[in-house]
Amino acid sequence: MRRCLRFLILTLVSVIGLAPALRAADPPRPETHLVFRNATIYDGTGGKPFVGDVHIRGAKIVAVGRVEKADGATDVNAQGLVICPGFIDLHTHCDSGLTSKTGRANKNYVLQGCTTVVTGNCGSGPVHAGAFFQTLENGGIGTNVIHLATHNSIRHQVMGNTNRAPTADELKTMEELVDKAMQDGTFGLSTGLIYNPGTYAKTDEIIALAKVVNRYGGLYASHIRNESTGLLDAIEEALTIGRESGCRVHISHIKASGKAAWGTSGRAVALIENARKKGQEVTADQYPYIASSTSLRATVVSPRYREGSDKDFLARLDDPQLGPKIRADIERNLGDDGRRLQIARCSYNPKWQGRNIADIAATENKKPIDIVLAIERNGGAQIVNFGMNEDDVRLYMKQPWVATASDGGVQTPGPTVPHPRSYGTFPRKIGFYAIDEQIVTLEAAIRSASGLPAEILKLPDRGYLKPGYFADVVVFDPKTYRDTATFDKPHQYPTGVKWVLVNGFVAVKEGEYQNVLGGRVLRHPCR
Repeated sequence: MRRCLRFLILTLVSVIGLAPALRAADPPRPETHLVFRNATIYDGTGGKPFVGDVHIRGAKIVAVGRVEKADGATDVNAQGLVICPGFIDLHTHCDSGLTSKTGRANKNYVLQGCTTVVTGNCGSGPVHAGAFFQTLENGGIGTNVIHLATHNSIRHQVMGNTNRAPTADELKTMEELVDKAMQDGTFGLSTGLIYNPGTYAKTDEIIALAKVVNRYGGLYASHIRNESTGLLDAIEEALTIGRESGCRVHISHIKASGKAAWGTSGRAVALIENARKKGQEVTADQYPYIASSTSLRATVVSPRYREGSDKDFLARLDDPQLGPKIRADIERNLGDDGRRLQIARCSYNPKWQGRNIADIAATENKKPIDIVLAIERNGGAQIVNFGMNEDDVRLYMKQPWVATASDGGVQTPGPTVPHPRSYGTFPRKIGFYAIDEQIVTLEAAIRSASGLPAEILKLPDRGYLKPGYFADVVVFDPKTYRDTATFDKPHQYPTGVKWVLVNGFVAVKEGEYQNVLGGRVLRHPCR
């Protein structure tokens, strides 16, 4: 593999003194030298906590347990506080936000205690990982970033938004783009099989691309084809892709969406457990809310009508034969007149943000379908969909192979009304569900956000509090670590975070945000 060869060349030239001219500058080293004293230590393994000290020097953890006086170190009294590994969010859409000047710091994640985010999810994001990584490194980032090869974006680049199978040449080109992404350091392949154009891909196409990923030891992560009444078939498809390609399988934001699917979670868990018992590596992640969020079009317009460009879609709406069929399709998908669909972002009419479609229709004295069509004719919208059941959410949460992940993105306070998960996922899981509701133990909740995602990614040197590991660390007060973001007022940071360190850089100090860009791009190693 070329990336392995490049590492070998750099190693050889460093011996003869030429490396500085050939390699990128090493990341700056923090001057941090801290000992957190008498903290309650949750090390990320899921084991019982214990009281002790954690010694951090520079970018690394030096010692965990009982630490004698360390010359030059600053002692921090952490009695009554929890110290644990920084949280690893397996599923975010931070891609574009991290490349903007206002979003690089990733403040809404840092203030949750999140130190690493995974981008390229649901099959969408930068195709050319090397260029994306270079942009991040040139500008600096507040959290570590891991990227996945993006099936939807790759397919769109090669084939456009077309509803057909690829030709042999097109499939080869897609395989080459996935191969290049893996060489550049992505950790696997992601799909979003409800989104365009990935929704038009057959299983054999995805298997072919996943086989490329398997050569590098990567994983297959999927927003599966159906999260509602077709949930079990969609999970089975993901398992088949894993078996045929050799990849380990990861189900993104596992759920049972829509009333008709409520209660399906038990059968979904049994299906995955059965695969795991047979030796297949299968995991999932989940955000701890009963609402999801995506585009209005992906929610209410069936894939068969979404092929091509926006202009093509609008032409179908105006077609005398197709138009009425699309309207009827949308009305069926709206279900209860859109009461469960809350507008998160809508440039066409920002005053509709934070309100559901049924309420908007009543105020405007129009039918819900007319509100939807007005939005779709004028740029579309992002919505929050209240389609899940609390019992299903809690059942998934209890599974030891389900990690915590937000499905959110970089956010800064403003007039939009996005899903609160971008501000509150980790304190909600840990503060509300573990500490308050005791649905899971605190050690299990912390593991679901640290050691487990590190294992899923096969990420070395992170995810645990261990000597020699990178100092991605969070310290919080278990009495006050809670989410404050709500569906009505989502732009609110959590409370109770006292310290956050990213590669040893202090991003939060004694509860105060430091606006430090301590993150790194984490590239997948050669197999």
